[in-house]
Amino acid sequence: MLPVSDAGPVKIVGLGGSLDADSASLAALSAALDAARAAGAATEVFDLAVLDLPLFRPGGSPVPADAARLADAVYEADGLLWSSPLYHGTVSGAFKNALDWLELLGKREPAYLTDKVVGLIATAGGVQGLQAINTMEFVVRALRGWAVPLVVPIARAGRVFDEHGTPRDPAVAEQLRLLGSEVVRAAAKLRGGRVRTPAS
Repeated sequence: MLPVSDAGPVKIVGLGGSLDADSASLAALSAALDAARAAGAATEVFDLAVLDLPLFRPGGSPVPADAARLADAVYEADGLLWSSPLYHGTVSGAFKNALDWLELLGKREPAYLTDKVVGLIATAGGVQGLQAINTMEFVVRALRGWAVPLVVPIARAGRVFDEHGTPRDPAVAEQLRLLGSEVVRAAAKLRGGRVRTPAS
């Protein structure tokens, strides 16, 4: 477990799930957040089904309360965990829409996901979950964040979790545990680290 600094525990915000009442991507996110808490982090989860955000419209007003709450939580976070189902070769529309609402962070200082680390999870009905991971990684880069190298694409996710959302597959459970703890470790290092300058 990481020591708590003067700035308090590392804060990790989870975003994911789907509009399906039985969401494998939400179950995977919950398992990774459990691991983040076990590693000493404070966590908060944003379930897409509960958020139910309207489509993002640039310049639209008023800003929905849940969109503002999401943006504020992400801004205050040291690290993030994202989990999306794979739909038609990419992330779900609901997940992408939530990411679009992070445009609210564009005028913050620092903007977007600067100095934040992000752990990526995708759940697939088949075996192509890495396609959604790739999309999320592009978004992390566009928003100036840092994706941790460890990613968790979960194939045939409908078979992986039981009715309580617990992974049946020990290998998947271990991958999610490692991801949650790695995001905490990397976020703590980035928060407390100094920029190294080349030796003269």
